[in-house]
Amino acid sequence: MHLNSRLLFTTYAKPYFEDGPRVLEIGPDREPSTYWELAGRPQGEWHTADLAVAVEGGGEHRFMEGAPSAFTHLMKSEYELPVEDGSYDVILSGQVMEHVRHIWRWMPELARACRPGGHVITIAPVSWPYHEVPFDCWRAYPEGMRALSEDAGLRERVKRLIGWPLPVAVDTITIARKPA
Repeated sequence: MHLNSRLLFTTYAKPYFEDGPRVLEIGPDREPSTYWELAGRPQGEWHTADLAVAVEGGGEHRFMEGAPSAFTHLMKSEYELPVEDGSYDVILSGQVMEHVRHIWRWMPELARACRPGGHVITIAPVSWPYHEVPFDCWRAYPEGMRALSEDAGLRERVKRLIGWPLPVAVDTITIARKPA
């Protein structure tokens, strides 16, 4: 995870983890995840979900060392979180959206898993170089993230920012609230 992603998380997202919310992190980078550590190792439940294996050019690609045992929830596809509706206070994904082939199907699934009044937080690259793992599909500017969030029913936008502390990595952070 690059420094700009860490800085955006620490500056804008960290306060959402202070009261020990029930968190679902999509696509953690490792176990324990960097975001969990940056959040100050909060006391609430911190669950993880990802695909253990993705098909890549006829072969398989593992996302994390130890997968699938490293994840709380093993996903059958990018668009199916194996959780009840409204299960989590915060849904977090960092450096994931660009790898989701149909983000217009993915965002509503994140919203479904979020409780009313909860937050969906996404950190995604805008200028990071192409990196096929196993595919790299999207870069979204703040207006694009707003449109995706609104279409997913996340209408109360809290933050829509582009951050560029580093000239080589421009990212967006979107913190959307699910209406109560």
